[in-house]
Amino acid sequence: MTAALSAHELIARHRSTLDQALEAIRTRAYWSPHPEHPKAYGENGSLDAAAGKAAFDALLGSRLDLGQPGTDDWVGGETSPYGVDLGVTYPHADLDVLLPAMKAGQRAWRDAGAEQRAVVCLEILKRISDRTHEFAHAVMHTSGQAFMMAFQAGGPHAQDRGLEAVAYAYVEQVRTPDNAEWTKPQGKRDPLAMTKQFTPVPRGIGLVIGCNTFPTWNGYPGLFASLATGNAVLVKPHPRAALPLALTVQVAREVLAEAGFDPNLVALAAERPGEGIAKTLALRPEIRIIDYTGSTEFGDWLEANARQAQVYTEKAGVNTVVLHSTSDYKGMLSNLAFSLSLYSGQMCTTPQNLLVPREGISTDQGPKSYDEVVADLARSIDGLLGDDARANALLGAIVNPDVKARLEAASGLGEVALASREISNPDFPGAVVRTPVIVKLDGAKPDAEAAYMSECFGPVSFAVAVDSAADATELLRRTVREKGAMTVGAYTTDPEVEQAVQEVCLEEAAQLSLNLTGGVYVNQTAAFSDFHGSGGNPAASAALCDGAFVANRFRVVEVRRDA
Repeated sequence: MTAALSAHELIARHRSTLDQALEAIRTRAYWSPHPEHPKAYGENGSLDAAAGKAAFDALLGSRLDLGQPGTDDWVGGETSPYGVDLGVTYPHADLDVLLPAMKAGQRAWRDAGAEQRAVVCLEILKRISDRTHEFAHAVMHTSGQAFMMAFQAGGPHAQDRGLEAVAYAYVEQVRTPDNAEWTKPQGKRDPLAMTKQFTPVPRGIGLVIGCNTFPTWNGYPGLFASLATGNAVLVKPHPRAALPLALTVQVAREVLAEAGFDPNLVALAAERPGEGIAKTLALRPEIRIIDYTGSTEFGDWLEANARQAQVYTEKAGVNTVVLHSTSDYKGMLSNLAFSLSLYSGQMCTTPQNLLVPREGISTDQGPKSYDEVVADLARSIDGLLGDDARANALLGAIVNPDVKARLEAASGLGEVALASREISNPDFPGAVVRTPVIVKLDGAKPDAEAAYMSECFGPVSFAVAVDSAADATELLRRTVREKGAMTVGAYTTDPEVEQAVQEVCLEEAAQLSLNLTGGVYVNQTAAFSDFHGSGGNPAASAALCDGAFVANRFRVVEVRRDA
């Protein structure tokens, strides 16, 4: 295959970005090569806002032909949470044809080496970045995120996570030298001498099972970690959110071909409505790595049944915030209100349980009772979402009927401290937009436990009354241990309480945010610095991103010879 993009050219273009990413994961300092502001695009070949919207509009009703082998049908059926019928169709694959074709290109990809694979991945990410406005509309109309969130989370933040995975993959592969000269003294006899060659070899085909809410943000780490470590990657998008990942596959195939590699190293596995091909794919012997984001039930099934594969899962958890005391009551309420409202709580990191002592909390505004704290938080959310235009920009749309049903059922679980209200979206009359609900529960009552010890994904939170800070800490421990948590938050001015909460999070492997009152929120993480999940509690079997997330996607094979 003739390369239009030489290895030398790609290294010259992207090596400095790779080096900066390597430095960023070493220092954990802020860094990103992908601009967050929409106005930063439109130069050097990237699409500006108008061109990106036009490119997205041109996709509607089209057939996205990726040129894959084994296409036996065309499938689609996505309807935007904003009420728009996308009408895009995708290739449906005959797996017995597609999977062998994907394996055919792995030898050349393996032999290319870690650096060349890394810069090819960076070229893919650069081309995706140039189309961020187009991708933002695709993410918005499949996930229900509001445009600015879709732009940032589905664009630069997702691209950052993909680049982060490439950086970790590169580090782990070059940890072992390519060659070594080995000499062992033998006293008076001649020494033993050998030459040794070490080659990172891929496991096989990686399967990325995409999610509905964050198709790129959650999809890119596994995709690029597997690709950068020499594996082919089959992307199985969520049937309601196929477009962003299909576009990603399209770009990857174009770059691979231009770089002289087999484009079938990356392919799409779209499905017919109700087909449910994830289980079939997960058990195929060719699939050796699986990355999955979604329900605990299916994640547990993958871990138990896909025994031929290395499985990385991000599942459900019950995220908890302990409210004990604060030196900035207004800031605490404002921060929590935003965290509970962003994207209608449809984030795996959104807090669900707010643990508040019955006697209340101490604040810079004096003592506040449990009822006052809950009522003040409700008022803060009302104030944040009081303007419908601002509310639409924060809430986005309810992603699917299941979330809407959980929201509507929540009011029957206890006393409602903040009722959810319906908001109309003048730009998208078909969108289902709802404000959050807060339900008060007594942590000591067994009938309440069934609610707060289960994940209620969506804009639902429980204000759980507990006996004391010690009681809150113990409930936090039990929740993380039994149900898992992607995030934990705590507000306290007491060093002993802070230490107790921190110790729980260290022992139960949960990521902790303390006393957030400004512009950083418990449900947001920054690539190259923050770890998303820990891999140490039931919510996820991996962290995004660390060495463990990439190191087992390849093995090092040694060839040794007498010198």
